[in-house]
Amino acid sequence: MGALLLQVPAAQAATAPVPPEIPVALLVDLSTGQELFAREPARRFMPASVVKVMTTYTAFRLMAEGRISPNTRYEISPELEKEWSGVGSTMFLKAGERPTLGEILLGATSVSGNDASVALALASTGSVQSWLDLMNANAADLGMRDTHFGSANGYPDHGRTFTTAHDLARLGEAVVTRYPGLYRRYFGHRTMTWRNITQQNHDPVTGRVQGADGMKTGYTNEAGFTFLGSGERDGRRLIMVLAGAPSGDARDQAARALLEWGFSSFATRELAPPGTVVGRARVQNGDALHVDLRAPRGVNLALPVGGARVKQMSIRYNGPLLAPIAEGDEVAVLHVEIEGQAAFDVPLAATEAVGQAGFFRRIVNGLAGFIT
Repeated sequence: MGALLLQVPAAQAATAPVPPEIPVALLVDLSTGQELFAREPARRFMPASVVKVMTTYTAFRLMAEGRISPNTRYEISPELEKEWSGVGSTMFLKAGERPTLGEILLGATSVSGNDASVALALASTGSVQSWLDLMNANAADLGMRDTHFGSANGYPDHGRTFTTAHDLARLGEAVVTRYPGLYRRYFGHRTMTWRNITQQNHDPVTGRVQGADGMKTGYTNEAGFTFLGSGERDGRRLIMVLAGAPSGDARDQAARALLEWGFSSFATRELAPPGTVVGRARVQNGDALHVDLRAPRGVNLALPVGGARVKQMSIRYNGPLLAPIAEGDEVAVLHVEIEGQAAFDVPLAATEAVGQAGFFRRIVNGLAGFIT
């Protein structure tokens, strides 16, 4: 452990309004990195149509890289219509129609079109399998270690598609933070009209909880009722996951209550602004014995409203750190423990470069280590 300069008091937990019949629930505060509530967050489950958030993320990434354009038109084939139009949630795409990729993407995000998701895959990569390869590569890139996609739309696939609340929260964070403009463009629409057919978005929080702006519900007999949602209020962005709810009403009520609880029951406390030096770490074989550590994104805590206290904070790293170290390298974490919540880590970076020690400096370092 390193020397810690911050000192704070310790904490009371609040009780989240998630009924026990919902087996998986998670609420994460992205502004602090904290899990405000967690129930079985590492438990694997089938996400149903929440899969479409990864389909959307994959499209966002291709758009950002210039590999596809939302203005490109794609002609719907008779085979696609026969296999998917009218199957489960649908955009009602018909053979011969030429919607843009942007319209198809809205069909996936707003009315959960199974046909739209497959059309997007075919239009972008030429085959569903190539699209699935991209989805799984993106999951690996995001660190979604307990996730696999065997479907582009979440339709039942004999268990080949699975995930966890932890992994979906990572995905939700990536969607809103990496592509905020695209997120606002394609999520949060209450309705969509295609071919004079207007359908409602089943998102239970957008327009109902202040600050809520997406993302996606899901349901199959095997999965139960699921939801990955988000909202932002007063500079705080929350991500929530519910899975395995016994009914749509139970999921929707819990989603609204949990998101509102997260916003109203916690207040953000800034302990250190971005760039603040919060401690130091020992260095081995360097031209300095120690390096100061700063919090690039600052140190913020979401604490229960009214008499909140923090339990413990400590600097942790695998040390001593081995030189050379570049300025800005994330070499340690500030480990924060709050009663009633999962512990979390704030990344810490080196404030300056530390080069490798020369011959005489290694002798001095060795003597210093021997003396101490």
